[in-house]
Amino acid sequence: MTHDIHIIGGGLAGSEAAWQLAEAGHRVRLSEMRGGGEETPAHRTDGLAELVCSNSFRSDDAESNAVGLLHQELRTLGSLIMREADRHRVPAGSALAVDRDLFSASVTDAIAAHPNLDLVRERVDALPAGPAIIATGPLTGASLAGAIGDATGREALAFFDALAPIVHRESIDMEIAWFASRWDKGETKDYINCPMTKDEYLAFHAGLIAGEKSAFKEWEKDTPYFDGCMPIEVMAERGVDTLRYGPMKPVGLDDPKTGRWPYAVVQLRQDNAQATLWNIVGFQTKLKHAEQVRLFRTIPGLQNAEFARLGGLHRNTFIRSPELLDGTLRLKSLPNIRFAGQITGCEGYIESAAIGLLAGRFAAADLAGATIAPPPVTTALGALLGHITGGAEAATYQPMNVNFGLFPPVEGRKKADRKRVYTDRARAALADWINPPRPSPVLVPADSAEPVSA
Repeated sequence: MTHDIHIIGGGLAGSEAAWQLAEAGHRVRLSEMRGGGEETPAHRTDGLAELVCSNSFRSDDAESNAVGLLHQELRTLGSLIMREADRHRVPAGSALAVDRDLFSASVTDAIAAHPNLDLVRERVDALPAGPAIIATGPLTGASLAGAIGDATGREALAFFDALAPIVHRESIDMEIAWFASRWDKGETKDYINCPMTKDEYLAFHAGLIAGEKSAFKEWEKDTPYFDGCMPIEVMAERGVDTLRYGPMKPVGLDDPKTGRWPYAVVQLRQDNAQATLWNIVGFQTKLKHAEQVRLFRTIPGLQNAEFARLGGLHRNTFIRSPELLDGTLRLKSLPNIRFAGQITGCEGYIESAAIGLLAGRFAAADLAGATIAPPPVTTALGALLGHITGGAEAATYQPMNVNFGLFPPVEGRKKADRKRVYTDRARAALADWINPPRPSPVLVPADSAEPVSA
């Protein structure tokens, strides 16, 4: 197959971009190094769109949550990632969580079966000369990262991203733990809760701080963490109560054995369709593996825990997108190249897919000799794109999840009403972007030379 465009990277962004282009009738070469003899520090399979951290796409509430609104917009635009996430969702209350293996397999199958897509297992070390989208994510190979650095004239920024442990359900002691919703919000009881007394919590907190951690390499020492994926031991270092106001918050969670809130709570969320695997929410960590097993088994209910995966740590890299990219994600110094996904500095699974979708649609328009305007900044897609391509100060640019703080503000409304105003405004703006309203026709009366609006 001859190709119209080359996409490098088969993660969420690359897979979505490839799908959008192929569905538009363009012939796509999608290069993914996993499966071609290459590995990364974080991935464990060669499947496309593999979820390496949590299995959650976060809130699916499109009425009052920016990420839920982004879900809805992607569904409206025919997102492959959202289609397969909906097909393989697992119980998680108001959140959209998926069976990670089934999800990745279904994305891989869809890409491999598309007649306009050519999936090639290969490592790419240089920027293509023709139309291309770079969606290599936070673990871009050294050679390609060097080529990007040569093209941009800037060093990539970097931060650490940490993985949470996954526990076998049968090893959780349900005589101690109990089911409830996330902080008792909603009617479904989709989370397993492990209670802690004050003494148990303080001992656990001390263990996090004292525990043996992965050593830093020399080039990693000045790399900042991303606040949205902070290792739990780093949070613990910020203060003795930081975890009790964060991932171990007990508010609203009545222990059925006491009828009272515990001093702290560890929550686990279902990780696969069979409900055999559960991940410890908010427990991203860089503790050594043996230390994780020892310390996490001091959590009541997890004293006999068997781990399907322990936590880990890997380095993420991203470019100074507000300085380097134009409003349609093209590299200003090489306009044949677009970037998509986490390498642009968006953070989160669904945000990566969203930028992949936009990059694919922008590229499809270019190939067809047309242009499309970026989505309005009042939409979730437009707000996220605006942050990446110019809404942030380049010198202090940091990864960002979608949130209402990226949207143009709503004035003169009660705080409780603003979120609904944001979402209503976004839906109207997206509808107009997809199908722009036609101007009223101009009529010229027979007895007048002056045109009038109909």
